[in-house]
Amino acid sequence: MVRPTVTLSVVVPAYNEEARLRPTLDAVRAHLGADPGRWGEWELIVVDDGSSDGTVAIAEAVAAEEPRVRVVRSPGNHGKGHALRLGVLASYGRRVLLTDADLATPIEELDQLDKQLDKQLNEQSTDVGPGAAIGSRAHPDARIEVRQWALREWLGRLGNRLIQAVAVDGIADTQCGFKLFDGDRARAAFAASRLDGWGIDVEILRYFRRAGWPVTEVPVRWAHQPGSKVRPLDYGRVLLELVRLKAGRSRSARWARRAPGLRPVDLTVAVLFVLAALVLYKGLWNDLDHSYLADSGSDQNQWEWFFAVTADNVRHLHNPLFTTFQNFPDGVNLMANTVMLGLSVPLTPVTLAFGPTVTWALVLTFGLAATATAWYWLFARRLVRNRWAAALGAALAAFAPPMMSHANAHPNFLVLFMIPVIIDRALRLCEAGTGGESPAPNRVARDGVLLGLFMTYQIFLGEEPLLLAVMGMLLFALAYAFQRRDVAKAAVRPLLRGLGYALQVCLPLLAFPLYWQFFGPQSYHSVLHGDNAGNSPLSFLHFSGRALFGTEAAADPLAMNRTEQNAFYGWPLIALSVGLVVWLRRLAVVRALAFTAVVAALLSLGPKVRIPFTDVVLTGPWRVLAHQPLFESVIESRVAMICAPALGALLALAADRLGDAAVVPRRTERLVGLMALAAALIPIVPTPMPVRERPDVPAFIADGTYRSYVSPGESVVPVPLPDPGDAEALHWQSASGLGFSVPGGYFNGPWGPDRVGIYGASPRFTSNWLREVRNTGQVPPIGPGQQAQARFDLAFWKAGVVVLAPQPNDAALYETVEKLLGEPGRRVDGVWIWDLPASGAARASRSSGGS
Repeated sequence: MVRPTVTLSVVVPAYNEEARLRPTLDAVRAHLGADPGRWGEWELIVVDDGSSDGTVAIAEAVAAEEPRVRVVRSPGNHGKGHALRLGVLASYGRRVLLTDADLATPIEELDQLDKQLDKQLNEQSTDVGPGAAIGSRAHPDARIEVRQWALREWLGRLGNRLIQAVAVDGIADTQCGFKLFDGDRARAAFAASRLDGWGIDVEILRYFRRAGWPVTEVPVRWAHQPGSKVRPLDYGRVLLELVRLKAGRSRSARWARRAPGLRPVDLTVAVLFVLAALVLYKGLWNDLDHSYLADSGSDQNQWEWFFAVTADNVRHLHNPLFTTFQNFPDGVNLMANTVMLGLSVPLTPVTLAFGPTVTWALVLTFGLAATATAWYWLFARRLVRNRWAAALGAALAAFAPPMMSHANAHPNFLVLFMIPVIIDRALRLCEAGTGGESPAPNRVARDGVLLGLFMTYQIFLGEEPLLLAVMGMLLFALAYAFQRRDVAKAAVRPLLRGLGYALQVCLPLLAFPLYWQFFGPQSYHSVLHGDNAGNSPLSFLHFSGRALFGTEAAADPLAMNRTEQNAFYGWPLIALSVGLVVWLRRLAVVRALAFTAVVAALLSLGPKVRIPFTDVVLTGPWRVLAHQPLFESVIESRVAMICAPALGALLALAADRLGDAAVVPRRTERLVGLMALAAALIPIVPTPMPVRERPDVPAFIADGTYRSYVSPGESVVPVPLPDPGDAEALHWQSASGLGFSVPGGYFNGPWGPDRVGIYGASPRFTSNWLREVRNTGQVPPIGPGQQAQARFDLAFWKAGVVVLAPQPNDAALYETVEKLLGEPGRRVDGVWIWDLPASGAARASRSSGGS
């Protein structure tokens, strides 16, 4: 059963407290029940720390009387810190009160602490929301009704001064057992804690201080209780615990001094991600000259051409946003295509030295590993303590089935290492203005400028992935803000200021490239994708063709093609995710992640959703966005890719808790939980990318023979012209140093008077005819009208030579070209060619060494 919202959780640690526990629990219940309008739905958690008396029996008897009382048992006596950690992590409350079992501070003092947290929330100068209100016996207004012995009191004061000097300067009383916390922040702090003894109070307060969350001491009534478990020497033990804590952190920081923020495990995880990527692309690396990713369609040829043309533009200082090597003579708007200038430009030396295929393999392999490492860095920094839990979540975020589908052909959707960096910088802006002070202008400006630079760079890596990332961030922010209005209120001002700085950076840097993209030569307004671009609901439950348990026969009917299998998380992972959300539902971050994933999945179904196994078609939520600017060019099924990092974060949180005996004490339960994670992930483990032998470049091209037939300003016309279905001619170009231009091609460009975006060149009579013959093997009737149209198209393309390479139905193609041109072709270096007459200027510039 899903719990209602819990306003307050009261956590009482107990060790051999049979004599005092019942009156304490009765007093707490009476106080909270006396004012239901104020305390609402509450819970009382008793944590037994391995008692050997009747403590557990008393607690369970009270729980039997009052369902809002819960008993949490520790398998042994581990200390107050361990007991508090168990209780806080089991809590659900928006606020969490810690109180000792002896009620040395009366429960009525809760009202003062609660008012102080309200004050933290409402003060205009506090931009970070409530933190902690802690009872203080050292405050001048505190009332000590029954004092300790003089020696004991003096030792306590000395211990507190030493603790202030070592750990938390400015807090006069760290050890009072009466503390009220913001719930989510308390759970985050205790999840990150390490101490099991009395030092837990100092460790938690230190965590709050470092996080910039306000901590206020509140004067309370206090009376020494006989039988107290705290001894004078326990202050010394607290100091020893803190020394051990700092020593442990010092050892883990040795690598940080060598490389800031770096640990040995971090390097290990990064290397493992590189090895995983190499295994996936081993077929490609085994023979770079002849291997072609089998499921990439024409995309490998296209991307190698993108890398080659960018390198050529950089080498000759040409405009990197435009070229006429494809779609001659109109050309291609490279900014309106996914050429990934952010990588293709800096990798120009590699492309020029080793060829575009090497660049293609490097970008896929190390870009994937870098993306996984970036998600790992974000999860380890922001989400979980356990580095291996972060690695597991990052592996799902980067190697999820949708990502592996794009790993065949779309590096712009695979290489996403900037997205976690952008998310982190946005979170830094939300955290600006710590400690209850106004946001530091320098910090906000710095983080805003960096965010602007990061977003600018991501735009030169891929605009659509950035748009999807922003959608995911907005969904998460809305869900989190709905639950934590205090946090949203604190974050909105520095975030908006930082975004203002980011725009001031982005706009000048992107003004001309974006103008060229949307208004320059060969720009277009939107891209047509058809009516079947949404995901089938069944696709979320099936396995992809590249998954360990998947088959192509089952996956292919549920996706546009094998490079667009944008869901396919598999029913085990979906079922596991539902279970994890139920288990961890008390965490606001988990509820926000669940909301993000569910909404993204629904949007990805498209404007029309067909209910599986029926003829019922419903209007999908994507219809609201389908025709809006920017969204009109998005393939809606790709929105489901937002689910990958959301599920990865959820998985990291679950693994982090399953690996912590303080959260899941029973070893059997931890083992069962880890086995459930494995059962959900093993079926979707990606298998190596299949490769096929790529056709050799014809000797006519490879040996440079074509140069004798093409003058400056003319093109080579392959038969049929290259298009998205067959772009082998682009491989001819990139493999031969871009020595010639071709009409047609595989790119995004305008079509018609409305400049609607299409894949490939605007269709012409001759290109359509040749493609039809290639597909059917049938030679259509050809008369003077068709011949005149062919001559007109060849003149438009400024054709210097027509080239027919060996291919299926090449006999029918030869006959068609022969009839269209009215002359037979000649066999030259393994291909049929038709040398077309040139203009006088072009003929004069041709070399004299013909075939």
